Amino acid sequence: MKICRFNENCLGIVQGRTVRDVSVVLGQLKKPTWPPPPGDQFIANLETLLPAMHRLRHKAKVHALRDLSLISPIARPSKIIGAPVNYRAHQAELNEDDEVSPYGAVRNIESYGLFLKSPIPVGPSDGVRLRFENRRTDHEVELAIVIGRECCDASEEDALSYVAGYTIGLDMTIRGTEDRSLRKAVDTHSVLGPWLVTTNEIENSDRLDISLSVNGRRKQHSNTSRMIYSTRKLIAYASSFYTLYPGDVIMSGTPEGVGPVSVGDILECSIERIGSMHVIIRTG
Repeated sequence: MKICRFNENCLGIVQGRTVRDVSVVLGQLKKPTWPPPPGDQFIANLETLLPAMHRLRHKAKVHALRDLSLISPIARPSKIIGAPVNYRAHQAELNEDDEVSPYGAVRNIESYGLFLKSPIPVGPSDGVRLRFENRRTDHEVELAIVIGRECCDASEEDALSYVAGYTIGLDMTIRGTEDRSLRKAVDTHSVLGPWLVTTNEIENSDRLDISLSVNGRRKQHSNTSRMIYSTRKLIAYASSFYTLYPGDVIMSGTPEGVGPVSVGDILECSIERIGSMHVIIRTG
């Protein structure tokens, strides 16, 4: 199932070029307590809500997808985890770019580990705002793994059982000498969308074509089979450091072809079996 959030926190099922509004199921969620439990409560209850969503979609109000404003499919992750330099070809290109690696060789995820981003994602219709237009900001398209239930010290063998689904991640990156967790955590620099695809629709998350175009020109194109740490290994590794909660997102790293963007650029981000999203670069 493809599940989207649109307009003012409405919930929909994507079918072709239409969206069926099943927002009424959100009324089945428990009223929030104080303090709220960690994680996204819709994702935490997704397995329970799916049967009702299936039933409702046949009589739900239908919208044309083109008429909707798509917001992040994950509303409240407790954290967004980044996987730096998880493709060897990306490592090679960074080491050839003096703007990126002026102070020595760029290593990869096996050396760097993971990092945390701001846990406030935006959707494709929100766009990316360049807060520092005088600094180079690069596009990085990534497969985003969405955790479905609480997870700590998961084994690689069991890792995929904790996944609720997948979405496209756009990890916008300011180049500079500051730590990644600062340069990648600027407001609007974590884009998720266009929707969440449940695991039953993706047979193998480690064998998906991934690409990004800027103003119609393809800049990035690879396959998740080329990741250094697989989906399973990323989940196991992350859960050895953090407790993962429903709705937590692991951005799995970007392939080669990254490059700078400018205000007015339109990015088309695509991942096989998930779909495509268009993201506009706006002024900050």
